[in-house]
Parts: sequence; C-alpha cells; structure tokens
Amino acid sequence: MPKDKIEWDFGGPIGAFGMMTGFPLLMIYMWISAQFYNGKPAWPVEDQTWSSFAEQLWIYFRDYGIPSPTVVAVFVTFMVVQAIFYLTLPGVWTKGQPLTHLGGKQLPYYCNAVSAFYLTNVILLGLHFAGYKMYFIIEHFGEVMVTAIISGLLLSVILYVYCLLVSKDYHRMTGNHIYDCFMGAPLNPRIGKYLDLKMFFEVRLPWYTLHFLSLATALMQHDKYGKVSPQVWFVVYAHFLYANACSKGEELIVPTWDMAYEKFGFMLLFWNIAGVPYTYCHCTLFLAYHDPSEYAWSPWYNALLFIVLTIAYYFFDTGNRQKNSFRRIMAGNTNIRKTFPYLPYSDLVNPSYIECENGSLLLTDGWYKYARKAHYTADWIQSVTWGAICGFASPFPWFFCVFFFIVLIHRNARDQRKCARKYGKDWDRYLEACPYVFIPYVY
Repeated sequence: MPKDKIEWDFGGPIGAFGMMTGFPLLMIYMWISAQFYNGKPAWPVEDQTWSSFAEQLWIYFRDYGIPSPTVVAVFVTFMVVQAIFYLTLPGVWTKGQPLTHLGGKQLPYYCNAVSAFYLTNVILLGLHFAGYKMYFIIEHFGEVMVTAIISGLLLSVILYVYCLLVSKDYHRMTGNHIYDCFMGAPLNPRIGKYLDLKMFFEVRLPWYTLHFLSLATALMQHDKYGKVSPQVWFVVYAHFLYANACSKGEELIVPTWDMAYEKFGFMLLFWNIAGVPYTYCHCTLFLAYHDPSEYAWSPWYNALLFIVLTIAYYFFDTGNRQKNSFRRIMAGNTNIRKTFPYLPYSDLVNPSYIECENGSLLLTDGWYKYARKAHYTADWIQSVTWGAICGFASPFPWFFCVFFFIVLIHRNARDQRKCARKYGKDWDRYLEACPYVFIPYVY
C-alpha cells in the first residue's frame, strides 16, 4: 500500500483512536444519564463507591442497552428499505465533480431522497395507527443506539479491509491503519453501479432517524396525555425542516467538496449512522423522559423560538442552495428543481464571482458577499433553539449546540487553510470581496 505525504488531522492516530473508542462510550453515558439520572450527568450518589457506581452503569446497559433480536431486525429493515427506496423511487439524475483519480470522469447520482422521506413517513404512520407503535424506538432507545454504534464500528472496519484487500480503491493513505480506518480509504464506494454509500449515509440515515425519533415522541405524548406539548411540536418542526432540507437538496450535495474529496471511513460512516442521530436527539430525549409540566414555558417564549428557528432556517436553506446551485449551474446543469419548500432568493440570477487561475469559480454574491459562512451561522442558531426549547435543567440537550460550534470553528479554519493553498492570490481577492466570515460587518 503506497503512502502519501502524511498530513495528520484530528490529532493523528492517537486522536483517531480516542474518538473511535471514546465517542461510543460518551454516547452510552449520555443516554444512561438522560434516561436514568433525570437528565443530570451520571455520578455516584452520596456514600456510593466508584465500583458500585460502575456496576450500576453496567446494569443499566445490560438491561436496557444490549440489543434484542427484534430491535436488530427493526434497525436492519429500516436500512434495507431505505436502500431499496434509493434505487427504485422517482427521482432525478445528476453528475458529480470530475474526479482526478478517474481521469476526469463524473459519477452519476440518482437523487430521490424527497420521495423516500415522504413515503417513509406515510408507511411508519400507517404502521403506527395499525398498532405497531412508532415510539417503540423511544422505549427501546438504548438498544437501538447500541445497534447503530456496533453497526458503525463493524461497517467501518469491513469497508476498510475490503478496500485494502479486494477493491484496492484507496487514496491518500498514511500507512497507519488506525488513522486510515478513521479517515477512510475509498473516495466513492458503491454497491453496484448506483448505490453510492457516502450519499446514502449522509442524506438519509442520520436526519431521517432524528426526525422519526421526534415524531415518535409526539405520538407517544398523544397516546399518553391526549395531546402533544408545544415543545415536542417544536422539535418535530425543527427536525422535519432539517430532514426535508437534506432530502430536497440532495442533488445540490453531489458537486460539493465533501463528495469529491472526503474519504469514507469511520469518521463519516459512524458519525452518520450513529453519532448524529443519537447525540443530536437529546433535546427530544429530554422531552420524552420528562413530564410536560416540567417544561411548560410561556407561550411567548415558545413563539419566540419558533420565529427564531424559522428565520434561521430560511437563511440556512437559501444560503446552502445559493452556493450549491451556483456550482451546479456553472457546471452546465441549468435546471432548477423547485422542491418544497422552495424559498425566495434561493437561486441567484447572473451572480458575481471570481475566476481563478486554476479554473475554479468563487461566488461573491447572495448571502456570501455579506459573510462567507453565513449558512454556518444560521445552522448554528438552529441548534441553539433545539437546546433552548428544553431549558437548562439538563446539559445534554445543549450537546449539539456546543459540539457543533466547535465543529464549525474547526471546519472554517481547515477550509481557510485549504482554500489559501488551492487558490493562492485569487483567495486574497476573494477575501477582499467577502471580508466577513460569520456575522456581516462584525466578524
């Protein structure tokens, strides 16, 4: 296996090993704290020894976290059905970026996540009202999450070994198996000709799961109390918007840097199948595990969060579409697909941009002329509202907000370094045209 020039990220092999072992343990700890410690961080009670405390955590894991055959069957069935939907439901065709390692070839992508998302909603609601209660996934959350963790770990290793020994489609390898498994070996792994694993895991599994966890909580409250609290309606609304945005913007993800350059390993695979849906959902878990009387905020507070979320979503949706639609149009695909909700100012007409010496184009119009990462800011504000709807009785609903802030800062710094190397002097011109990063006229 040839070794490329080593450029460690995420702390190198030690950091990679720490995340591959530590993050699954953190996920389990957060779930046990949320369900069995009233949302407080699990900690020994007065006069309890550490060994007794560790034994108590193990008992919770053993009794509520070890997956049953039924839970495994539900989990696997969901994935298989989504894969079938990926290949069969109505959608549109598009092409990715020209890939250097394939001699400039553009891979075809079949984008039908919108059809899959709405059909899955119809099927699961139908099953729920037929007696197969959707909140099974809330009642057995620990088992479902552990199934996802095991699946993410196993699939990451299997894909890595398969790539090394069978397909040999590996890229930018360091020679350190732990780090390379973490970052990934293949760029565009597929099952067959069209089922692109990176696209499948990134769009459908994490955000659909997040949405259905919240929808299941609403159905559970309705059956238990005869009504759904405004706070649960809020997370259903928030997670529906996010899952729907990923679905309707699927073809706009195809030409992005992530799809063309990011390798597919533990970092992306595990994060999408387990990390995102089962840590970002702690706002939902808090609402599910507590009586609505414990978070009965004023109507004005609830209304304010609905308004802030909606405004932030508008800038998030239109900002991402402006950038990705620009790339698609510049690549020669001028078709505009107006999927619900198609928001004003989503597609720019004759936008201004910088032509770079390397042939690339840098958008200097739309929201980006005010802030280069305006869509990051809007995305993060959404995460703040997810925590705020739960109040401050537990830290775990705020995990997404805090973690996402760190991720966005790191991602921005990484992007700046790579863009400075890639575009050279043209990057300086871009910074002059778009001087602000996150907040217009401030920073």
